[in-house]
Amino acid sequence: MGFALSNMQVGSVSFENLGEIPAKYTGEGDDISPVLTWSGAPEGTQGYAVICHDPDAPLLKPGSYGFVHWVLYNLPASITHLAEGCTEGTAGGNDFGNTGYGGPMPPEGHGKHHYYFWVLALDQNLDLPAGLDLEDFLAKVEPHVLGMNRLIGTYERS
Repeated sequence: MGFALSNMQVGSVSFENLGEIPAKYTGEGDDISPVLTWSGAPEGTQGYAVICHDPDAPLLKPGSYGFVHWVLYNLPASITHLAEGCTEGTAGGNDFGNTGYGGPMPPEGHGKHHYYFWVLALDQNLDLPAGLDLEDFLAKVEPHVLGMNRLIGTYERS
């Protein structure tokens, strides 16, 4: 993504930064979203959005960010925590062809993949329609991003 990192901190009790994502949160497990927390949002933050993508995915289209696992938006500034299997916000489209969270599921034998869980702090709580894919979502939010940071988890298919 072409956005600059900020001093926001993003974490999870589900896995550590650069740690292995438990199978529970993958396509081989319960396929539910992990816990995410964040703090230190820039002054003026009025809303948030979350993106998860895998830049290690094979056969990427030129100019893509990798395989998109989650686009979540319309999160108010009062939310700084997403519970396991969260139902908050509005779900965008993922590269599995549906909406909501789709957990890691790299091709067998493809090695360890990295999953970037981005939290974007926005200058307003946008009221975007459900189902936006990553490209459409980014086009709408880019002018409103105050800051962002990420948590990276890894997963290798068993």
